[in-house]
Amino acid sequence: MNISARIAAELRGDRVIWAIVVLLAIISMVSVFSSAATLAYSERSGEVSYYLIKHGAILAFGLVMIYVCHLLAYTKFSRWAPGMLVIAFVLLLLTMFFGPVINNSQRWLQIPFVGLTFQTSDLAKLALIVFVARSIGSKQDVIKDFKSAFLPIILPVIGICVLIAINDLSSALMLFLICILMMIVGRVAMQYVLTLILMGVSVFSLMVMLGAKYPNLLPRASTWEKRMETFINPSAASTDDRYQITKAQIAMANGGLVGVGPGNSTQRNYVPYAYADFIYAIIVEEYGVIGGIALILLYLLLFFRVVRLVTKSSKAFGAMVAFGLGLSILMQAFMNIAVNLDLVPVTGLTLPLVSMGGTSILFTCVSFGIILSVSKYIESVTADAT
Repeated sequence: MNISARIAAELRGDRVIWAIVVLLAIISMVSVFSSAATLAYSERSGEVSYYLIKHGAILAFGLVMIYVCHLLAYTKFSRWAPGMLVIAFVLLLLTMFFGPVINNSQRWLQIPFVGLTFQTSDLAKLALIVFVARSIGSKQDVIKDFKSAFLPIILPVIGICVLIAINDLSSALMLFLICILMMIVGRVAMQYVLTLILMGVSVFSLMVMLGAKYPNLLPRASTWEKRMETFINPSAASTDDRYQITKAQIAMANGGLVGVGPGNSTQRNYVPYAYADFIYAIIVEEYGVIGGIALILLYLLLFFRVVRLVTKSSKAFGAMVAFGLGLSILMQAFMNIAVNLDLVPVTGLTLPLVSMGGTSILFTCVSFGIILSVSKYIESVTADAT
Protein backbone atom coordinates (compact mmCIF):
# COMPACT_ATOMS: atom_id res chain seq x y z
CA MET A 1 0.00 0.00 0.00
CA ASN A 2 1.47 3.38 -1.01
CA ILE A 3 1.63 6.39 1.29
CA SER A 4 -1.38 8.25 -0.19
CA ALA A 5 -3.56 5.12 0.10
CA ARG A 6 -2.39 4.62 3.68
CA ILE A 7 -3.24 8.23 4.59
CA ALA A 8 -6.65 7.90 2.91
CA ALA A 9 -7.32 4.75 4.93
CA GLU A 10 -6.36 6.42 8.22
CA LEU A 11 -8.08 9.80 7.70
CA ARG A 12 -11.76 8.96 7.38
CA GLY A 13 -14.53 11.45 6.84
CA ASP A 14 -14.88 14.48 4.59
CA ARG A 15 -11.64 14.88 2.62
CA VAL A 16 -12.40 18.55 1.91
CA ILE A 17 -12.60 19.32 5.64
CA TRP A 18 -9.29 17.50 6.18
CA ALA A 19 -7.77 19.61 3.39
CA ILE A 20 -9.11 22.81 4.99
CA VAL A 21 -7.55 21.82 8.34
CA VAL A 22 -4.15 21.26 6.69
CA LEU A 23 -4.33 24.55 4.76
CA LEU A 24 -5.30 26.54 7.86
CA ALA A 25 -2.43 24.94 9.80
CA ILE A 26 0.06 25.89 7.06
CA ILE A 27 -1.31 29.45 6.91
CA SER A 28 -1.03 29.61 10.70
CA MET A 29 2.63 28.56 10.80
CA VAL A 30 3.65 31.01 8.07
CA SER A 31 1.62 33.90 9.52
CA VAL A 32 2.73 33.40 13.13
CA PHE A 33 6.38 33.24 12.05
CA SER A 34 5.92 36.58 10.31
CA SER A 35 3.79 38.35 12.93
CA ALA A 36 5.47 37.24 16.18
CA ALA A 37 8.63 39.29 15.60
CA THR A 38 7.66 42.13 17.94
CA LEU A 39 6.70 39.68 20.69
CA ALA A 40 10.02 37.89 20.23
CA TYR A 41 12.04 41.11 20.51
CA SER A 42 10.16 42.28 23.59
CA GLU A 43 10.25 38.97 25.49
CA ARG A 44 12.86 36.65 23.94
CA SER A 45 15.60 38.97 22.60
CA GLY A 46 14.50 38.40 19.03
CA GLU A 47 14.18 34.60 19.17
CA VAL A 48 11.23 34.22 16.79
CA SER A 49 12.07 30.54 16.42
CA TYR A 50 11.03 29.97 20.05
CA TYR A 51 7.46 31.06 19.31
CA LEU A 52 7.40 29.21 16.00
CA ILE A 53 8.49 25.96 17.66
CA LYS A 54 6.05 26.43 20.53
CA HIS A 55 3.20 27.23 18.14
CA GLY A 56 4.16 24.33 15.89
CA ALA A 57 4.11 21.94 18.87
CA ILE A 58 0.63 23.15 19.89
CA LEU A 59 -0.61 22.80 16.31
CA ALA A 60 0.89 19.32 16.03
CA PHE A 61 -0.79 18.25 19.27
CA GLY A 62 -4.03 19.79 17.99
CA LEU A 63 -3.82 17.76 14.78
CA VAL A 64 -3.32 14.61 16.86
CA MET A 65 -6.45 15.56 18.84
CA ILE A 66 -8.39 15.94 15.58
CA TYR A 67 -7.26 12.46 14.53
CA VAL A 68 -8.15 10.90 17.89
CA CYS A 69 -11.54 12.63 18.14
CA HIS A 70 -12.46 11.65 14.58
CA LEU A 71 -11.76 8.00 15.45
CA LEU A 72 -14.24 8.13 18.35
CA ALA A 73 -17.93 7.59 17.74
CA TYR A 74 -19.45 11.08 17.93
CA THR A 75 -22.25 9.67 20.12
CA LYS A 76 -19.68 9.39 22.94
CA PHE A 77 -19.62 13.19 23.13
CA SER A 78 -23.39 13.12 23.66
CA ARG A 79 -22.92 10.85 26.67
CA TRP A 80 -20.10 13.00 27.99
CA ALA A 81 -21.97 16.30 27.49
CA PRO A 82 -23.59 16.62 30.96
CA GLY A 83 -20.27 15.89 32.69
CA MET A 84 -18.41 18.30 30.40
CA LEU A 85 -20.95 21.03 31.19
CA VAL A 86 -20.63 20.54 34.96
CA ILE A 87 -16.82 20.63 34.72
CA ALA A 88 -17.00 23.78 32.58
CA PHE A 89 -19.37 25.44 35.07
CA VAL A 90 -17.06 24.67 38.00
CA LEU A 91 -13.96 25.85 36.13
CA LEU A 92 -15.67 29.13 35.16
CA LEU A 93 -16.51 29.75 38.83
CA LEU A 94 -12.93 28.95 39.86
CA THR A 95 -11.65 31.32 37.17
CA MET A 96 -13.93 34.11 38.37
CA PHE A 97 -12.66 33.83 41.95
CA PHE A 98 -9.10 32.57 41.63
CA GLY A 99 -7.96 33.29 38.07
CA PRO A 100 -5.05 35.71 37.58
CA VAL A 101 -6.06 39.21 36.46
CA ILE A 102 -4.60 39.87 32.99
CA ASN A 103 -5.61 43.01 31.06
CA ASN A 104 -8.29 43.77 33.67
CA SER A 105 -10.03 40.40 33.17
CA GLN A 106 -9.97 36.91 34.66
CA ARG A 107 -10.20 34.42 31.79
CA TRP A 108 -7.46 31.97 32.68
CA LEU A 109 -6.67 29.38 35.32
CA GLN A 110 -3.10 28.56 36.25
CA ILE A 111 -2.38 24.86 35.80
CA PRO A 112 -0.54 23.66 38.94
CA PHE A 113 3.12 22.60 38.68
CA VAL A 114 3.53 23.29 34.94
CA GLY A 115 3.20 27.09 34.88
CA LEU A 116 0.76 27.09 31.96
CA THR A 117 -2.57 28.91 31.78
CA PHE A 118 -5.88 27.51 30.60
CA GLN A 119 -8.71 29.64 29.17
CA THR A 120 -11.79 28.03 30.67
CA SER A 121 -14.29 29.73 28.35
CA ASP A 122 -12.95 27.67 25.42
CA LEU A 123 -13.97 24.45 27.18
CA ALA A 124 -17.28 26.01 28.23
CA LYS A 125 -18.16 26.98 24.64
CA LEU A 126 -17.49 23.47 23.36
CA ALA A 127 -19.34 21.84 26.28
CA LEU A 128 -22.42 24.04 25.92
CA ILE A 129 -22.72 23.52 22.16
CA VAL A 130 -22.45 19.74 22.57
CA PHE A 131 -24.94 19.82 25.46
CA VAL A 132 -27.49 21.91 23.53
CA ALA A 133 -27.11 19.58 20.52
CA ARG A 134 -27.74 16.60 22.83
CA SER A 135 -30.79 18.27 24.39
CA ILE A 136 -32.30 19.16 21.03
CA GLY A 137 -31.53 15.75 19.54
CA SER A 138 -32.79 13.65 22.43
CA LYS A 139 -35.73 15.77 23.60
CA GLN A 140 -36.98 17.19 20.32
CA ASP A 141 -40.25 15.21 20.48
CA VAL A 142 -40.91 15.93 24.15
CA ILE A 143 -40.22 19.69 24.32
CA LYS A 144 -43.87 20.59 24.72
CA ASP A 145 -43.95 22.85 27.76
CA PHE A 146 -41.81 25.46 29.48
CA LYS A 147 -40.39 23.01 32.01
CA SER A 148 -39.10 20.60 29.37
CA ALA A 149 -37.48 23.49 27.46
CA PHE A 150 -36.26 25.48 30.45
CA LEU A 151 -34.23 22.89 32.33
CA PRO A 152 -32.42 21.10 29.47
CA ILE A 153 -31.72 24.11 27.23
CA ILE A 154 -32.57 27.62 28.44
CA LEU A 155 -31.13 27.44 31.97
CA PRO A 156 -27.70 26.01 30.95
CA VAL A 157 -27.39 28.52 28.09
CA ILE A 158 -28.12 31.51 30.33
CA GLY A 159 -25.92 30.21 33.16
CA ILE A 160 -22.82 29.47 31.07
CA CYS A 161 -23.14 32.61 28.93
CA VAL A 162 -23.43 34.85 32.01
CA LEU A 163 -20.32 33.34 33.61
CA ILE A 164 -18.37 33.83 30.37
CA ALA A 165 -19.75 37.36 29.85
CA ILE A 166 -18.36 38.63 33.16
CA ASN A 167 -14.87 38.61 31.66
CA ASP A 168 -15.46 38.02 27.93
CA LEU A 169 -18.67 39.63 26.68
CA SER A 170 -18.01 39.12 22.95
CA SER A 171 -17.51 35.35 23.34
CA ALA A 172 -20.64 35.10 25.48
CA LEU A 173 -22.79 37.00 22.97
CA MET A 174 -21.48 34.88 20.10
CA LEU A 175 -22.16 31.65 22.02
CA PHE A 176 -25.64 32.88 22.94
CA LEU A 177 -26.45 33.57 19.27
CA ILE A 178 -25.11 30.14 18.23
CA CYS A 179 -27.41 28.43 20.74
CA ILE A 180 -30.40 30.40 19.46
CA LEU A 181 -29.63 29.42 15.85
CA MET A 182 -29.20 25.78 16.91
CA MET A 183 -32.64 25.86 18.51
CA ILE A 184 -34.17 27.38 15.39
CA VAL A 185 -32.53 24.85 13.06
CA GLY A 186 -33.44 22.07 15.53
CA ARG A 187 -37.11 23.08 15.21
CA VAL A 188 -37.57 23.94 18.87
CA ALA A 189 -40.89 25.76 19.28
CA MET A 190 -40.46 29.46 18.55
CA GLN A 191 -42.07 30.43 21.87
CA TYR A 192 -39.13 28.85 23.72
CA VAL A 193 -36.59 30.45 21.38
CA LEU A 194 -38.20 33.83 22.08
CA THR A 195 -38.17 33.04 25.82
CA LEU A 196 -34.42 32.43 25.65
CA ILE A 197 -33.88 35.65 23.67
CA LEU A 198 -35.91 37.73 26.15
CA MET A 199 -34.15 36.21 29.15
CA GLY A 200 -30.76 36.69 27.55
CA VAL A 201 -31.40 40.33 26.63
CA SER A 202 -32.72 41.01 30.13
CA VAL A 203 -29.75 39.42 31.88
CA PHE A 204 -27.12 41.07 29.64
CA SER A 205 -28.85 44.46 30.03
CA LEU A 206 -28.86 44.01 33.80
CA MET A 207 -25.14 43.20 33.72
CA VAL A 208 -24.39 46.38 31.75
CA MET A 209 -26.42 48.52 34.18
CA LEU A 210 -24.80 46.91 37.23
CA GLY A 211 -21.38 47.43 35.68
CA ALA A 212 -22.09 51.12 35.13
CA LYS A 213 -23.38 51.62 38.68
CA TYR A 214 -20.95 49.30 40.48
CA PRO A 215 -17.71 49.22 38.48
CA ASN A 216 -15.94 47.13 41.12
CA LEU A 217 -18.52 44.38 40.63
CA LEU A 218 -17.95 44.16 36.87
CA PRO A 219 -14.55 45.72 36.04
CA ARG A 220 -14.92 44.91 32.33
CA ALA A 221 -18.05 47.08 32.00
CA SER A 222 -15.99 50.25 31.45
CA THR A 223 -14.07 48.47 28.65
CA TRP A 224 -17.35 47.43 26.97
CA GLU A 225 -18.60 51.02 27.13
CA LYS A 226 -15.33 52.48 25.83
CA ARG A 227 -15.18 50.09 22.87
CA MET A 228 -18.79 50.80 21.91
CA GLU A 229 -18.24 54.56 22.10
CA THR A 230 -15.06 54.28 20.03
CA PHE A 231 -16.83 52.23 17.37
CA ILE A 232 -20.01 54.33 17.19
CA ASN A 233 -18.23 57.71 17.24
CA PRO A 234 -14.66 57.18 15.99
CA SER A 235 -14.11 60.88 15.28
CA ALA A 236 -14.49 61.68 18.99
CA ALA A 237 -12.19 58.85 20.12
CA SER A 238 -8.63 59.50 21.17
CA THR A 239 -5.63 58.34 19.14
CA ASP A 240 -4.88 55.68 21.75
CA ASP A 241 -8.44 54.31 21.64
CA ARG A 242 -8.24 53.92 17.84
CA TYR A 243 -4.60 52.79 17.74
CA GLN A 244 -5.25 49.08 17.11
CA ILE A 245 -7.74 49.64 14.32
CA THR A 246 -5.71 52.43 12.72
CA LYS A 247 -2.59 50.28 12.50
CA ALA A 248 -4.59 47.31 11.20
CA GLN A 249 -6.11 49.50 8.47
CA ILE A 250 -2.66 50.78 7.50
CA ALA A 251 -1.42 47.19 7.26
CA MET A 252 -4.27 46.14 4.98
CA ALA A 253 -3.91 49.28 2.85
CA ASN A 254 -0.21 48.46 2.39
CA GLY A 255 -1.14 45.02 1.08
CA GLY A 256 -3.06 46.24 -1.93
CA LEU A 257 -4.21 43.54 -4.33
CA VAL A 258 -1.38 41.00 -4.11
CA GLY A 259 0.46 42.00 -0.92
CA VAL A 260 4.05 42.86 -0.09
CA GLY A 261 5.10 39.22 0.10
CA PRO A 262 5.65 36.67 2.89
CA GLY A 263 7.69 38.07 5.78
CA ASN A 264 7.78 41.59 4.33
CA SER A 265 5.12 43.13 6.58
CA THR A 266 6.15 46.42 8.18
CA GLN A 267 3.06 46.97 10.32
CA ARG A 268 3.63 43.74 12.27
CA ASN A 269 5.97 45.88 14.38
CA TYR A 270 3.15 48.29 15.26
CA VAL A 271 -0.14 46.37 15.23
CA PRO A 272 -0.91 45.19 18.80
CA TYR A 273 -1.41 41.42 19.06
CA ALA A 274 -0.46 41.00 15.41
CA TYR A 275 0.04 37.28 16.07
CA ALA A 276 -3.45 36.81 17.59
CA ASP A 277 -6.41 39.23 17.42
CA PHE A 278 -5.05 41.16 14.41
CA ILE A 279 -3.28 38.42 12.46
CA TYR A 280 -5.75 38.85 9.59
CA ALA A 281 -4.44 42.39 8.98
CA ILE A 282 -0.90 41.02 8.64
CA ILE A 283 -2.10 38.27 6.28
CA VAL A 284 -3.75 40.89 4.05
CA GLU A 285 -0.63 43.08 4.15
CA GLU A 286 1.59 40.21 3.04
CA TYR A 287 -0.79 38.43 0.64
CA GLY A 288 -3.09 41.26 -0.37
CA VAL A 289 -6.83 41.32 -0.93
CA ILE A 290 -6.51 38.06 -2.84
CA GLY A 291 -5.01 36.32 0.19
CA GLY A 292 -7.60 37.81 2.53
CA ILE A 293 -10.49 36.70 0.32
CA ALA A 294 -8.97 33.24 -0.11
CA LEU A 295 -8.91 32.80 3.67
CA ILE A 296 -12.55 33.90 3.95
CA LEU A 297 -13.49 31.41 1.23
CA LEU A 298 -11.78 28.61 3.18
CA TYR A 299 -14.00 29.25 6.20
CA LEU A 300 -17.10 29.51 3.98
CA LEU A 301 -16.20 26.24 2.26
CA LEU A 302 -15.83 24.62 5.68
CA PHE A 303 -19.32 25.74 6.70
CA PHE A 304 -20.75 24.63 3.35
CA ARG A 305 -19.34 21.14 3.93
CA VAL A 306 -20.75 21.14 7.48
CA VAL A 307 -24.22 22.11 6.19
CA ARG A 308 -23.89 19.26 3.71
CA LEU A 309 -23.30 16.91 6.64
CA VAL A 310 -26.38 18.27 8.41
CA THR A 311 -28.59 17.51 5.40
CA LYS A 312 -27.18 13.98 5.14
CA SER A 313 -27.17 13.01 8.81
CA SER A 314 -29.92 10.62 9.88
CA LYS A 315 -29.28 11.35 13.57
CA ALA A 316 -30.51 14.56 15.15
CA PHE A 317 -27.55 14.86 17.54
CA GLY A 318 -24.99 14.36 14.75
CA ALA A 319 -26.62 17.02 12.62
CA MET A 320 -26.97 19.52 15.47
CA VAL A 321 -23.48 19.09 16.93
CA ALA A 322 -21.86 19.42 13.49
CA PHE A 323 -23.96 22.51 12.75
CA GLY A 324 -23.25 24.13 16.13
CA LEU A 325 -19.49 23.54 16.04
CA GLY A 326 -19.18 24.52 12.37
CA LEU A 327 -21.19 27.69 13.03
CA SER A 328 -18.97 28.48 16.02
CA ILE A 329 -15.80 28.29 13.91
CA LEU A 330 -17.35 30.37 11.11
CA MET A 331 -18.76 33.06 13.41
CA GLN A 332 -15.53 33.40 15.37
CA ALA A 333 -13.56 33.72 12.12
CA PHE A 334 -15.92 36.33 10.72
CA MET A 335 -16.02 38.28 13.99
CA ASN A 336 -12.21 38.41 14.04
CA ILE A 337 -12.10 39.52 10.40
CA ALA A 338 -14.87 42.09 11.01
CA VAL A 339 -12.85 43.62 13.87
CA ASN A 340 -9.81 43.90 11.59
CA LEU A 341 -11.98 45.61 8.96
CA ASP A 342 -13.51 47.96 11.60
CA LEU A 343 -17.01 46.60 10.96
CA VAL A 344 -17.69 45.75 14.64
CA PRO A 345 -16.24 46.92 17.99
CA VAL A 346 -12.90 45.44 19.04
CA THR A 347 -13.19 42.01 20.67
CA GLY A 348 -10.69 39.48 21.97
CA LEU A 349 -11.67 36.73 19.52
CA THR A 350 -8.86 34.98 17.67
CA LEU A 351 -8.87 33.61 14.11
CA PRO A 352 -9.67 29.88 14.49
CA LEU A 353 -6.70 27.57 13.85
CA VAL A 354 -4.64 30.51 12.49
CA SER A 355 -3.93 32.85 15.41
CA MET A 356 -1.21 31.92 17.87
CA GLY A 357 -2.68 30.47 21.03
CA GLY A 358 -3.01 27.46 23.27
CA THR A 359 -6.45 26.42 24.46
CA SER A 360 -8.15 28.22 21.57
CA ILE A 361 -6.30 26.07 19.02
CA LEU A 362 -6.75 22.84 20.98
CA PHE A 363 -10.51 23.20 21.45
CA THR A 364 -10.93 24.31 17.83
CA CYS A 365 -9.16 21.08 16.91
CA VAL A 366 -11.52 19.07 19.12
CA SER A 367 -14.42 20.75 17.28
CA PHE A 368 -12.93 19.72 13.94
CA GLY A 369 -12.46 16.19 15.27
CA ILE A 370 -16.12 15.89 16.30
CA ILE A 371 -17.28 17.25 12.93
CA LEU A 372 -15.09 14.72 11.14
CA SER A 373 -16.43 11.95 13.39
CA VAL A 374 -19.96 12.81 12.26
CA SER A 375 -18.70 12.84 8.67
CA LYS A 376 -17.05 9.44 9.15
CA TYR A 377 -20.33 7.98 10.42
CA ILE A 378 -22.28 9.35 7.46
CA GLU A 379 -19.62 8.01 5.12
CA SER A 380 -19.86 4.51 6.64
CA VAL A 381 -23.68 4.52 6.51
CA THR A 382 -23.59 5.58 2.86
CA ALA A 383 -21.05 2.85 2.07
CA ASP A 384 -23.21 0.20 3.79
CA ALA A 385 -26.28 1.37 1.91
CA THR A 386 -24.53 0.90 -1.42
